[in-house]
Amino acid sequence: MHVENLTLAYGADAPVVSGLTLEVPAGRLTAVVGPNGSGKSTLLRGMSRLLTPQSGQVLLDGTDIHKLPARELARKLGVLPQGPVTPEGITAAELVSRGRHPHRGLFGRLTAEDDAVIDEALAAVELTELRERPVDQLSGGQRQRVWIAMVLAQGTQHLLLDEPTTYLDLAHAVDVMNVVHAAAATGRTVVAVLHDLTLAAQYADHLVVMGEGRIAAEGRPVDVLTEELLDDVFGLQATVVEVSGAPVVVPDRRLAG
Repeated sequence: MHVENLTLAYGADAPVVSGLTLEVPAGRLTAVVGPNGSGKSTLLRGMSRLLTPQSGQVLLDGTDIHKLPARELARKLGVLPQGPVTPEGITAAELVSRGRHPHRGLFGRLTAEDDAVIDEALAAVELTELRERPVDQLSGGQRQRVWIAMVLAQGTQHLLLDEPTTYLDLAHAVDVMNVVHAAAATGRTVVAVLHDLTLAAQYADHLVVMGEGRIAAEGRPVDVLTEELLDDVFGLQATVVEVSGAPVVVPDRRLAG
């Protein structure tokens, strides 16, 4: 997946992303981080064809995504938007089954192959025993894993995940990131927008740091996430220590008064 000179804006407003070029490493987990308003989610919307660029293009296997038929794109690219809305009363298995829609035949019936893929996706997120449970009765972390299972069931080589750990406590966030990392370990190309810098650094193979609609730095987390960068891009005074080969951000503590 390649992003070439991409400029994105909402209506007549000033561009949120300006002239951005990015080569997404194939078969790896890329985490996109940055301060609020830096253009992270806007970039992902542009990469998923949810937002038409003012200029530039996004190439998937060498083809502009805006030139691909919708069904063909859905067979190549799985997208989990920020804060997806769960249909009322739907079970975990039913929600995951919606990921098979791009592969269904003329009459839209699930085949034995579809059922096997759904079972595999639920097993990947460790929710097989809850397959018949209504999604609105699951915990926040479990609900997010069901949504990820739906994207996995889509069977695409490329996955775009917009803030998959938002509003989750640390334990549930780790559960979700374990699933995301496992997806990349199977050879899928995964791009995830994340807020937690340490979590991103622990799991990402490639880290992209955005600032003011552009890429401020990218590369291996251990090379990119420095104290100087945190100060320059985030305005954050912090110490960066290495734990198990990955950087951990420890903000400087300031007490009022």
